[in-house]
Amino acid sequence: MVLRRILTSAASGFDKTVGTAMLVRGDMIRSFDPAGLGPEARIDLLSTIRAIYDKPEFFTAPSSFFGEPTIPHVELARVRLLGGPDPGMVLDATWPSEFEPLEASVRTDYLGHTLNRTATARLFLHATPRPVVILVHGYRCGAFALEERLWPVPWIFELGLDVAMAVLPFHACRAPKGTALFPSPDMRFTIEGFRQAIMDLRALAALLCDRGASSVGVMGMSLGGYTTGLWATIDPTLAFAVPIVPCASIADVARAVGLLVGTPEQQAAQHQAIEATLRVVSPLGRPTSIPPERFLVVGAAGDQITPLDHARRMAEHFHAPLETFHGGHLLQFGRADAFRAVRRMLARIGIIETRHAAA
Repeated sequence: MVLRRILTSAASGFDKTVGTAMLVRGDMIRSFDPAGLGPEARIDLLSTIRAIYDKPEFFTAPSSFFGEPTIPHVELARVRLLGGPDPGMVLDATWPSEFEPLEASVRTDYLGHTLNRTATARLFLHATPRPVVILVHGYRCGAFALEERLWPVPWIFELGLDVAMAVLPFHACRAPKGTALFPSPDMRFTIEGFRQAIMDLRALAALLCDRGASSVGVMGMSLGGYTTGLWATIDPTLAFAVPIVPCASIADVARAVGLLVGTPEQQAAQHQAIEATLRVVSPLGRPTSIPPERFLVVGAAGDQITPLDHARRMAEHFHAPLETFHGGHLLQFGRADAFRAVRRMLARIGIIETRHAAA
C-alpha cells in the first residue's frame, strides 16, 4: 500500500508538470481567444455556434448528423510479419475520408488541410479474420511507433483479437507538424472534428467487417476515451466499448487548465455555454446504444489531466462498471489489473474464448 501511494503521488506530479504543458502552451491560450473577446462576447459566440448544431433531429437520429458508415476504398501496405505460435501480419491502411463539414462557414478552412483528408490505421491481423478491437489514441498522440508502446498490442493479439490502431483527425500523419487543430478553440472545428472521427472510425469498422470480422469493439485513451464513449451512444453494432482515463467533458478540461476568463461567475457561465455547445458531440449527450454489460470504464486514481471524476461520470452515464488503477494519466502504474478486468469482460460476453480469461 505504501508503494502504491508513492507511485500514485509520483504519477500525479508527472501529470501536473508534463501533462499540463502538453495540453496548454502559450499559443493555445492565445488562440482560445484570438480576437481578445471578453467573457460576455465569448458566451454570445458560443450561443451562435450552438444554434447551428444543437438540433433535435441530430439527437433522435444520430446518423443525420454523423452519417451512415460506408466501406472505404482502401490501400494496404505491408509493415512486417508477426511470428510466434499465432502468426499474422501488420498492415497500414489508408483511405480517402469522405467527410464534409456540416457548417459552410468552416468548410474551406477545414478541408484546406489536405493531410487530414486521408484516414489511416495500422492493422494487426491474424491469418484468418477474428473479432477486432479498434484502439483510439489520446490528444497529440497517434504516431504508430508511439502507440505500439502505449498499448499492450501483443497481449491483445494473443487473446485472439485482431487489432486496428486508428488515427484521429488532425493528429500524427494527418496534421501539419507541430500543430494540434483538434480539439480546437474554435468550437465549430471541434464539433466537425468529432463528426469526422466517428465517420472515419465507422468506415474502418465497416472495412473490417467486410473482411470477415465477427465483431468490432473499441478502446480509447483520454481523448480517445471521449471518442469511444461518443461512438457508443450512436452505434448499436459495437460489440463493446472501453474508455480508459477518459475525458468526459471538454469544458471541464478548459476550466482546469485556465482557459476561461473573468470573474468566477463569468467563468461558470462560459463553462456552461461550452457544455451546451458541445452537447451534440458529447459522450454524455445521449444514452448508450450498447448494453451496459458490454461497457467498462477505466480510470486512474492519480490522474491530474482527466481526473477520476471524468471516469466516474462516464460510468454513471452508461450504467457501466468502473475499474480503477493506482497510477496517473501518463504514468499508468498498475494498469495491468485494469486490462485483466477488460479481459474478463471480453470472455464473459463471448468476444474471446474462455480459455484466454486467465491469460
